[in-house]
Amino acid sequence: MSETRATKTGRTVYIVDGSRAPCLKTRGIPGPFSASDLAVNSARPLLARQPFEAGNIDQVILGCIMPGPDEANIARVVALRLGCGKYVPAWTVQRNCGSGMQAIDSAARDIASGHADLVLAGGAESMSHAPLLFSTAMVTWLGQFSMARDVGAKLKAAIQFRPGLLKPVIALLRGLTDPVVGLSMGQTAEVLAHRFGVTREMMDSYSVRSHQRLAAAFTAGRLSEIEVIYDWQGKFYDQDDGVRPDSSVEKLAKLKPVFDKEFGLVTAGNSAQVTDSAAWVILASEPAVKKYQLPVMARIVDSEWAGLEPQQMGLGPVHAMTPLMKRQKLEISDIDYFEINEAFAAQVLACLVAWQDKEYCRTELHMRTAMGEINQDRLNVDGGGISLGHPVGVSGARIVLHLCHVLQHNGANRGIASLCIGGGQGGAMLIERDAA
Repeated sequence: MSETRATKTGRTVYIVDGSRAPCLKTRGIPGPFSASDLAVNSARPLLARQPFEAGNIDQVILGCIMPGPDEANIARVVALRLGCGKYVPAWTVQRNCGSGMQAIDSAARDIASGHADLVLAGGAESMSHAPLLFSTAMVTWLGQFSMARDVGAKLKAAIQFRPGLLKPVIALLRGLTDPVVGLSMGQTAEVLAHRFGVTREMMDSYSVRSHQRLAAAFTAGRLSEIEVIYDWQGKFYDQDDGVRPDSSVEKLAKLKPVFDKEFGLVTAGNSAQVTDSAAWVILASEPAVKKYQLPVMARIVDSEWAGLEPQQMGLGPVHAMTPLMKRQKLEISDIDYFEINEAFAAQVLACLVAWQDKEYCRTELHMRTAMGEINQDRLNVDGGGISLGHPVGVSGARIVLHLCHVLQHNGANRGIASLCIGGGQGGAMLIERDAA
């Protein structure tokens, strides 16, 4: 089953501008920015260059899966810090890896239906600030100790304490594990590698290319969507800091499997990096574009959300893109560029193989023949999650934003951004622009 946003009778929705923070790799300690800091610092220059005031925005929608304790409804916190004013409503969405794209889709729905004209939408995530939690046993002990009313009761509760109760629950690891099937996201990538014959060399080769493409994009100045952000000590951050231009298949081959240490193929080197970042787009109706004389980067044509088995969640892009393209009567050759989020090299490669597999397309996608082959020269042309990271709530917004730039830079017309979603879902968004 899938969800569809019908746009045939709705108003046209335009992407008029966007920005993002650099992706900052986590390094074992909390990074310099909270999720709201990243969102605010990357949105301020975006709003500052607009011909309208922040208070003219109809609403702010932000995707985030791990907001901090001081970031309840983080979208509202960010909107107020940005100076949107008390009258601009803001709300937070959570669809795991698809949260940033969900924010854009939700905004597009409101504009298409006439409920809004200008919306700031995106995603923010500070994975390095994911909390360490007390176990249920420790919380129970603390509760019993605090409820003890006299010295005797306190002592009775105290002697029940064991040092093992202090072992923390690592929220990030728990969050990256599917509670229904009991598999981590890396283990689901191993499932796909086995099913579709994706080899370790294929994964490592793909990963090297991701780093090379991102490095080339930096050199060529094709990442203009990145805003320079500053921490409280005045240090600035102006680029994704996980890129390794000197990466090689030989170097990656030395890394040991992480998720199946004995027989596995998925390593830290061919998986997405854990990073902190934020990304935004401004969506506008045609009346808003005319009123404020806004430039148009692209228009949102259609979107799709699909479900599939959680243990094979990495195939989500295939399940989301296929019905979207069928509905729009498009072939692979009609799509100029694809952005498929790189959660794992095995996952992206499995999607490519699945679309060429007649049996999979027939039984799982209900097609008469194979969908076909994506030309990898038109896929993730400036790198992806393996080289710059996958800040979970951000990636869906980042790939839509970057796809706009890719189409613009190459004078192309049509692109699809898609990603797999933990829990067994996929999301896809079709955008178009008038090619020069």
